[in-house]
Amino acid sequence: MIEYGNTDTAGYVKDGGLADVTEEFGAWPEGKDTDATAKRSVTVDGKIYGAPLFVGVRALYYRTDVFKDLHLAPPATQAQLAAAARKIHRARPGMYGLAVGGAYTYGALPFLWAAGGELATRKGGGYTAAVNSPAAKQGIAAYTGLFGDDNCPASKCADMGGNDTVTAFAAGKAGMAIGGDFNHQAIEAGQAKGRYAVVPLPGVRKGEIAPAFAGGNNIGVLKSSGHRTLAVGLMKQLAGKKTQRALFDAMGFLPTYTDVRAEAAARRPYLAPFVKTLDAGAEFVPASPGWGAIDASQVLPTMFQQIVSGRKDIDAAADAAAQAMDEVFRK
Repeated sequence: MIEYGNTDTAGYVKDGGLADVTEEFGAWPEGKDTDATAKRSVTVDGKIYGAPLFVGVRALYYRTDVFKDLHLAPPATQAQLAAAARKIHRARPGMYGLAVGGAYTYGALPFLWAAGGELATRKGGGYTAAVNSPAAKQGIAAYTGLFGDDNCPASKCADMGGNDTVTAFAAGKAGMAIGGDFNHQAIEAGQAKGRYAVVPLPGVRKGEIAPAFAGGNNIGVLKSSGHRTLAVGLMKQLAGKKTQRALFDAMGFLPTYTDVRAEAAARRPYLAPFVKTLDAGAEFVPASPGWGAIDASQVLPTMFQQIVSGRKDIDAAADAAAQAMDEVFRK
């Protein structure tokens, strides 16, 4: 058996490492309660290659004291988010309004998805990059527009990743940050403790929630296993509801079952905005064996950094990223 990051499924399938457990998963009563996006993370070409173990998702952390002092309400649209970020930085120049990072792929993607964009589209038996579509570029513009001297200067923020933005918020250096349920403990241990709240990251229009990336880990059965029946049984046990409840209680891992997740949120109210984000519809990366190489080669961070540094405009940077992605998809 193997526990693996959920963006690696397609790569392991291509390499022949994971067993097809479609039949067993379909007959498993608990499998029917699996979150739809989590199920996508174990699915390649319509077949299932494992069971989701836990999920992680991001939302908007904000400083309640800063918002109160500046008479701000939690943003309900991305335009309000940008306006609030600039107002905070203007009133408190030593603080980022919204901490953003040029290397923060999964903090940026909700803006792309909220605008109706996609990373790639399915074409035949593979994928074609779509980061240079008009809708995707609208979302890219919304995110990269948050870099600048009026919020998060590119000279400081272009190289920041997700951990950097969360660290800035926890240390009291940002009025807002896009962080995960898995960042809760780190923020509780920082200067922002007791002075923050969390809401879903808003979409383009009021009432919309920006689709978040649903990360996490899966449990799979190795194709080479000589004890397939036992391995599948252990997979169900390790990824089952009882174990996911225990993992949440012990380590805070968000369950992949909608009913177990609702129970968790009822017991720990801080999870409510993350659960609401997942329930609104999360997104996932292309189920392509090439995604690992695209992610590792920093194609998307390079695109964001080229834009915020002024080295390329959005059209040129998005076209270059799409070309780099397509080169990998074609392999």
